Amino acid sequence: MFSDYPVPPCFDELLTREHESRFPTVSLALTNLGYQEIVDRQTVTDERLRDLGITFAVYGHQDGNEKVWPFDLLPRVVGHEEWQQIDQGLRQRIFALNLFVDDLYNEQKILNDGIIPRGMIETAATFRKECVGHRPPKGVWTHITGTDLIRHEDGQIYVLEDNLRCPSGVSYVLENREVMKRVLPEVFNGQSVAAIEDYPERLLDTLLATAPDNLESPVAVLLTPGIFNSAYFEHSFLAQQMGIELVQGPDLVVVDTYVYMKTIRGLRKVDVIYRRIDDTFLDPLAFREDSMIGVAGLMEAHRLGHVTLANAPGTGVADDKAIYAYVPEIIKYYTGEDPILQNVPTYICSDPAQRDHVLKNLENLVVKPTNEAGGYGIVLGPRATKAELDECREQIKADPRNYIAQPMLQLSTVPTMCPDGVEPRHVDLRPFVLLGGLDAADMYVLPGGLTRVALVKNSMVVNSSQGGGSKDTWVLG
Repeated sequence: MFSDYPVPPCFDELLTREHESRFPTVSLALTNLGYQEIVDRQTVTDERLRDLGITFAVYGHQDGNEKVWPFDLLPRVVGHEEWQQIDQGLRQRIFALNLFVDDLYNEQKILNDGIIPRGMIETAATFRKECVGHRPPKGVWTHITGTDLIRHEDGQIYVLEDNLRCPSGVSYVLENREVMKRVLPEVFNGQSVAAIEDYPERLLDTLLATAPDNLESPVAVLLTPGIFNSAYFEHSFLAQQMGIELVQGPDLVVVDTYVYMKTIRGLRKVDVIYRRIDDTFLDPLAFREDSMIGVAGLMEAHRLGHVTLANAPGTGVADDKAIYAYVPEIIKYYTGEDPILQNVPTYICSDPAQRDHVLKNLENLVVKPTNEAGGYGIVLGPRATKAELDECREQIKADPRNYIAQPMLQLSTVPTMCPDGVEPRHVDLRPFVLLGGLDAADMYVLPGGLTRVALVKNSMVVNSSQGGGSKDTWVLG
C-alpha cells in the first residue's frame, strides 16, 4: 500500500526517509486490508458522516456555510514513550498558565518582578479589567485547554499556540474514533490503542469539581450561542454525552445574584456553566451592551462565587500570541522547572529591535495577528507576493502590538487518502487538557487529540475553515 508513497524531505509520522515504518504493526494492518478496500470504506465513511450530521460551519463560503466534517481514514500514530513526554509537558504548561492567569488578576507578582513587561498585559485585547481581584472556585481558570503542537523537520515537537478560551474540536476526536471502529475494525486487531471514550465523563467530573462550595448535587449546563455558530454540532454533542442541558442566553436568568435555568416546572438553580460564548458577549451589563446571546448579571454572579464559568472569563490573555513568547519564562517562574515542550522561536513586533529584524526579513518569516484564530490573517513570507508583503509591512508599522513573527517551520506529514493515491499531507495535533483543581490528580490529558490535516497539496494551513480535515490519533501502549 505504501510502496509508491513519496516520502517527503520533512519528517513523516509513519515512514522514515529509508521507507521503513515507524510503527510496523499499524502499517501491516493497513497493507493487509488493501488500498482499494480502504478507498471503498472511505466512501462509506463520508456517507456516514453526512448521515449523522457531523458538520462544521465556514462563514461566507461560496458553496454554503455548513460542511460535512472531512475525515481521513489513515490514522496518525504516536508512540508510547513520546506521548509520555508530551503528556508531562502539557501538564507542566497548563498548570503554570493557570497560575499565571490567577496571578495577573490578583497579586501580579510576575509583572512586579519584571518577568513580563506590564505594558504587554495592559495592551492585551483579551485582558479583562472586570476580572481583577477575582479568584474562581478551587483557583481554576483554565478548565479546558486545547494546545496546538507541531513537529518540525528536525523531529522535535513544538508548541505552536495555546487555546484557553473556548477551545473546540474534541467532539470530532470522539466521533473520529467511533467511525474508525465501525468502518475499519480489523485495523485495531492486535493494536494497543489508548482509549478516549471516557472524555465526556471526565469533562463533567471536571466541571462539577469546580462548582461553588457546599453544594450536594451541583447542576451544570452548556451555554451555546445557537445553531448558527460554527461549533454548534460540538456543543449539542458534548451536552448530550454529558447528560446536561444545552441552553442559550434567553434560557437563563439571574435572580438575586444567582443563576437559574427556565424549565417547564419553573426556575432551576445552575451552579456551573460550560460556556461556549466569547467573553465580550457573556453579559451585556459587564461587556458589550448589544449582546443578544449573553445573560444580564452573569458576571456579578460569577464574581460573587455563586456560579462557575468554564473557562473563566479573562483566560484569553494567555491566548495572546505575544504573551505566548513569554511562556517558557512563565513556566520557570511558577514551577522552577525548564519547559518540557519548547516554543517556536517568536519575534514580538512591539519590541523595536525585534520589529526591525522582522521588517528586514519579512520574506522568510510567518507573520500572525496576536488575537486572530482559525488561520485568518496569517502571512506566509516565503509564499507571499510582493504586494502581500508590502501590505503586511505597513500593517506591522501601523500596529506593532498586534503582530508577532516566527520562522516558517516545515510541519510533519502523514500518509493521507488522496484522489491519486496515498500522499503525504501536513498535520498538527491539538491535545485537550482538563483541570479540576490544583493537585496533580485533578488534571487529565486526553491521549492523542485532534490531528488536523491540510488536505490541499503542499499547504501548511490545517484549519477546517481553510480547507483542512482530520484524522484519528492513536497513542500506542
